[in-house]
Amino acid sequence: MIKIIITGSNGLLGQSLLALLLKEKAHYEVYGFSRGENRSGRQDFNYVSIDITKDNILREQVKEIQPDFIINTAAMTQVDDCEIHKEACNLLNIEVVKWLADISKEINAHLIHLSTDFIFDGKKGNYKEIDVPNPLSYYGLSKLKSEEVLVNSDIKYTILRTILVYGKVFDMSRSNIVLWVREMLGKAKEITIVDDQFRTPTYVEDLALACKISIDKKAVGIFNISSNELLSIFEIAQQIADAFSLNKSLIIPISTSTLNQTALRPAKTGFDLSKTNKVLDFYPKSFKEDLLRFKETLL
Repeated sequence: MIKIIITGSNGLLGQSLLALLLKEKAHYEVYGFSRGENRSGRQDFNYVSIDITKDNILREQVKEIQPDFIINTAAMTQVDDCEIHKEACNLLNIEVVKWLADISKEINAHLIHLSTDFIFDGKKGNYKEIDVPNPLSYYGLSKLKSEEVLVNSDIKYTILRTILVYGKVFDMSRSNIVLWVREMLGKAKEITIVDDQFRTPTYVEDLALACKISIDKKAVGIFNISSNELLSIFEIAQQIADAFSLNKSLIIPISTSTLNQTALRPAKTGFDLSKTNKVLDFYPKSFKEDLLRFKETLL
């Protein structure tokens, strides 16, 4: 029996991971850590209501459980908020990771941590795991620093970098690009979408599966997880409209410069997935194919 703690178990990835791991209850004993009530709609796992930004409480709870793996999905991910509230961003995105690394060393646990394409400046695109980061935003910098904590530690770690995650779970605290575009176009509302930023979006089910594969293979190191085709965010919105048979003409292209966002965004990211294919034996598909899989879950 493999004992696993998921931090941020109420989130999109957290709830998706619970659903995936709990299909094999004979194999995994799962603990969910999150603030407040359990929002997953499930009672068949061990839920711990906890503020993980309290060092002593976090250490105490993790040591009591003695997990084999900790999957850290908790993070401050709203890019502009991180730019404005740097201390809060540091606490959750860097300090908590330091504590988890310390605890993992003490109890010999394997730490799986989520990171982002925003550690790159977006000048090149199609990034490999070994490419040199150069974050443009404080969010990107905080995630890079969290990666450095693990790389410079002597624990067993896996870093899964991902891009523009979407999907749907039982109780959502916030939307994502697919649900938002679908909702707006479904109401026949015109939307403006940037056509000069390029991404390879990630279906949350794939990201959850990558976490499970990392556990099963005891994979160590950094891996890229996303779909396999680079698209502009405008093209992403158009493909969402096509998948759900909605009116594409309501999507108006605009340039990033017109948005006046607090934090800078990289123009072109996207991942090279060769290492993921080879080491994890995991072959993500195109956004279009993933959208169709996602659509089936909504019917």
